[in-house]
Amino acid sequence: MKREFVLNLDNLNELVEILPKQGVIILKGELASGKTTLAKAIAKFHGVIESVTSPTFSVMQIYIGDIKIFHYDIYQNGVSGIVSNGLFENFYEDGLHIVEWGDNELENMLNKFEINFIEIQISPHRLGRKYEVYSA
Repeated sequence: MKREFVLNLDNLNELVEILPKQGVIILKGELASGKTTLAKAIAKFHGVIESVTSPTFSVMQIYIGDIKIFHYDIYQNGVSGIVSNGLFENFYEDGLHIVEWGDNELENMLNKFEINFIEIQISPHRLGRKYEVYSA
């Protein structure tokens, strides 16, 4: 199933409100497309008060609000970075797992281990950003 939104920062909650509170969300898009901005909006929506930054070098950060949020960035090392750091098992933990720079390899692994996920493709749009949400 595919849903499409064209939003700017002022109405990003329109998307965030329909996203799951558990499971994996894979964020895809070009550099500076808004992946981290969406992750920040999701965290803020769920009561995270600390500063949310892209975990490019740490691979994963955890935030606690009204739910537990795992925030991953696999730009540098792909899925192998998650696996080699022993982080793949985290996907079995309760909470929301947001993965920036997810790819087909990650999707294949999640499917192999029967871990549900949704994908959000982000791209520039003259009115803000276009968010294409794909779910099973």
